[in-house]
Amino acid sequence: MGRAIVRDPQVLLFDEPLRNLVAKLRVQMRTEIKQLHQRLKTTILDVTHDQVEAMTMADRIVVMRDDIIQQIGSPLDLYDHPRNVFVADFIGSPAMNFIPGTVQDGVFVAHSTAQLPLPANAHGDAATYGIRPEHLKLDDGGFPAEVVMIEPMGSSTQIIAKVAETLMMMAISSERLAPQPGSTVRLMPQVAAVHLFDRD
Repeated sequence: MGRAIVRDPQVLLFDEPLRNLVAKLRVQMRTEIKQLHQRLKTTILDVTHDQVEAMTMADRIVVMRDDIIQQIGSPLDLYDHPRNVFVADFIGSPAMNFIPGTVQDGVFVAHSTAQLPLPANAHGDAATYGIRPEHLKLDDGGFPAEVVMIEPMGSSTQIIAKVAETLMMMAISSERLAPQPGSTVRLMPQVAAVHLFDRD
């Protein structure tokens, strides 16, 4: 990287430059590369499989699958408005929750028979319901889920839960909760953050 920068090229091409670094050093190097980019104003093309690297370093991301472009946009545009399940699953850590089902009379009916709220403009038939873990809240009016595991992260708590005995989902709470594995919690999706994907 240093030799390439010294040559003062118009474009720098990186191929997973942080892949072999330990986590703490990877964070530090991301910051240093971003600062270099801001100072040098040189176009950088970085090929990576690390979505955190892409989200934190890029002005513009091209998400590809099998050599086909799936979506192009800013990091937050891809995060907030993924065009398909592949992009929604790749962008974001932890990954988005996906629930198969159908749209019926203005609600989403999951194959587990749970009924989930939908945005007012939702339409279609067979679909995949997507909701990010941070948009799935603990609420007495939500659908029941069995707690499988709790992951305390300090600033938040990750709750891994099972719905209808088969579907695994993750919710993130900013509270320091400690429901026991095997106990039941009720999860409520934030309607404005729901993504509905055509099954095909």
